[in-house]
Amino acid sequence: MKKGSIAIIAIVAIAVLYGISAYNGMVSDQESATTALANVQSAYQRRADLIPNLVETVKGYAKHEEETFKGVVEARAKATQITLDPTNLTPEKLQEFQKAQGELGSALGKLIAVQENYPELKANENFKDLQVQLEGTENRINEARNKYNQVVQTYNTSIRSFPKNLFAGMFGFDKMNKFEAEAGAQSAPKVSFD
Repeated sequence: MKKGSIAIIAIVAIAVLYGISAYNGMVSDQESATTALANVQSAYQRRADLIPNLVETVKGYAKHEEETFKGVVEARAKATQITLDPTNLTPEKLQEFQKAQGELGSALGKLIAVQENYPELKANENFKDLQVQLEGTENRINEARNKYNQVVQTYNTSIRSFPKNLFAGMFGFDKMNKFEAEAGAQSAPKVSFD
């Protein structure tokens, strides 16, 4: 064989091996991102599962705050109806999901305000336990969202970097969306007990 033929075969072999390695790396990064998204949804589901217990516990102590409880139950129902699918994760779908979760968080804030207005709730161990669990769940949600954003950043950087971007386009690896803060989230919330 001629030296030129050997060189061409070697270059093609190196390109094929690099392509295989790049493809497998992008698959791994994409799987990490979809797993992180599933973890975010799991944290939201944990919160949704805790809410009925919290509502029932508080209901027993403040029956005349029915509107607040209805708001929490309705927000929970709405939030659990919206799910994210990694294969169709559009910015609009992500925003709709975040909005529903934000409404649920707002309703929970009102429920916590009920607790502030009724000091006897503070003495109830069930309420305290559920409140601690909800606080822990909110922290888990935040951590899961941050982890998801980090993994998506790694994935997006990988598929957009040269020369992997050539393979990403060829094999259909698309950029993924990150969770973003809700509009107005940079402003401190106004707390009022009127």
